[in-house]
Amino acid sequence: MTAYVGTVTSGSGNYANQNLLLLIKDSLVTEGWTVLRYDVGVEPRELIVQGVGYSGTEEIYLGFRSYQSVGSDYYNLSVSTFIGYVSGNAYAAQPGYVENSLCAHNTTIDYWINISPQRVALALKVGTPVYETAYVGKFYPYASPSQFPYPVCCIATLTGQPTTRFSDTSHTMGFRGSRTNCLMRDTAGASIQPATWPYNSVIMTNTTESSIAGQQRDTGGYYYLNPIQLMKLNSDIYGELEGVYHISGFNNIVENTISVGGRDFVVIQDVSRTGFNDYIALEV
Repeated sequence: MTAYVGTVTSGSGNYANQNLLLLIKDSLVTEGWTVLRYDVGVEPRELIVQGVGYSGTEEIYLGFRSYQSVGSDYYNLSVSTFIGYVSGNAYAAQPGYVENSLCAHNTTIDYWINISPQRVALALKVGTPVYETAYVGKFYPYASPSQFPYPVCCIATLTGQPTTRFSDTSHTMGFRGSRTNCLMRDTAGASIQPATWPYNSVIMTNTTESSIAGQQRDTGGYYYLNPIQLMKLNSDIYGELEGVYHISGFNNIVENTISVGGRDFVVIQDVSRTGFNDYIALEV
């Protein structure tokens, strides 16, 4: 995995979200992904890439689009998964098309992007500020390749490609699970809305249960990273995300950097929320 951390601004006739799309493309090429389509002559601008996974023999198809409206003052980015690529097909007509989005900005975006051979995870700081997150590509399945041949998910802060500005107070990170901005391809090839642990755990994260403390905190300044697991309640646990973890917000703040086992992580909050259960840790 390789992390790209920095700031992208408007320039060269592009809005910041459009320059972010270019930065993602260049970073993916550097990390060995193949660009199948990069079309800046259409709106939304389109990027479709193919990766080979950790085995070097897989076919993983991801998409990204920048879209905006000057009149409505939103400048966003979308993320997609596909099961294949047909050069003559429109973006939304690609095989297995799934798409969600996150708010971005027209002038300045701070970014944390982590790229592996099988997925892209990212966080953006925009506007007032708020923090937007996404995860697109494969996760680690709790099954063999023959049992679960294409375990991909498309997680962001917005459902589909809506006309939502970063100042909207209702949108939230898909990592909480059981929502339309958290989509996963299951073993049958269907797109489902998985629940996610520990966000669905009464013991770990629910403060409404009077008999349970309902929150995790650090121990002597050491914070535990909990894997975010995708599951179907009372049925199956499909697997866990790569390089993105639940972390307690107890005595913790956004953009803290922590080190665990020689690996560094940045703490990111859920848009504008700052409760103890409103954070993830993204590997950088």
